[in-house]
Amino acid sequence: MKVLVTGGSGFLGHNIILKLCETGHQVTCLDRVEAPFLRELGVRFFAGEMADAGVVDQALEGVEAVIHLACSLLPQSADADSYLNMVADVGNTMKLLEGCVRREVRRFVFFSSGGTVYGKLQRIPAGEDCPTNPICSYGISKLMIEKCLRLYNHRCGLATCALRLANPYGRFQRVHARQGVIPVFCYQALHGEEIRIWGDGEVRRDFIYVDDAADAVLRALDGDAGGEINIGSGVATSLNELVAAIQELVGRKLKVCYMDSRDCDVPVSVLDITRARTLLNWCPQVDLRRGLEMTLDWIVKNC
Repeated sequence: MKVLVTGGSGFLGHNIILKLCETGHQVTCLDRVEAPFLRELGVRFFAGEMADAGVVDQALEGVEAVIHLACSLLPQSADADSYLNMVADVGNTMKLLEGCVRREVRRFVFFSSGGTVYGKLQRIPAGEDCPTNPICSYGISKLMIEKCLRLYNHRCGLATCALRLANPYGRFQRVHARQGVIPVFCYQALHGEEIRIWGDGEVRRDFIYVDDAADAVLRALDGDAGGEINIGSGVATSLNELVAAIQELVGRKLKVCYMDSRDCDVPVSVLDITRARTLLNWCPQVDLRRGLEMTLDWIVKNC
């Protein structure tokens, strides 16, 4: 299948494109900057912004399916530009959807956020039918785009699917980023640096190894499931439990600093993945301990 991946130069894109190439798909990437791995894999690349209709249209030529990763917001976004970036992400996605209709693209898979669209959970774990009350711009943007997908499915017949992803981690993830606590904590643990935690460390999150997330994408791409689908481990792990697990693996006491909690952090976020099991015949294969072992090993060898 000929597949366009938007925002494919990043952490998730790297893992997804690698798996697409391994399984024989022909891949095109649209992103601001071309990552070296794209050339190594022989991926066709278009440099540009999602707002550039001309570049987007060129990238869509001959494409049968789209995996939409591109996003200008972070889950903890709370600055003055959050509103503008939110509007831009939704608007650019609608332009991309229009292009897909024009180019007769058959399938559109969007990466939404299982960690933010629900807001403070009214049921644990959160199923796709739970109320969606995001408390950050990132979650609002993702939820708005989900509604756009449903509109284009209804109005234009475009087959759409939104994967509500939990907290992915693993190889190729940046260790100095603002997003993704596991690689940051692992790097700090390996280098004897202080680990900083917002709040008391008892917030609980659903962590999923990136290979499992990439496998879910391929199943969504090759199948006909529509609507919203949670993709996570289905297990809630507190940050304190996470630090304890990393500490056990590195074999030494870690330095931890607790800071004031943030308004954008919900107390618990864990997903019910029953629908993914049913519609995608998918379930995670890598538990947290094994995922941490592989992440630590990758950091030692590459960072």
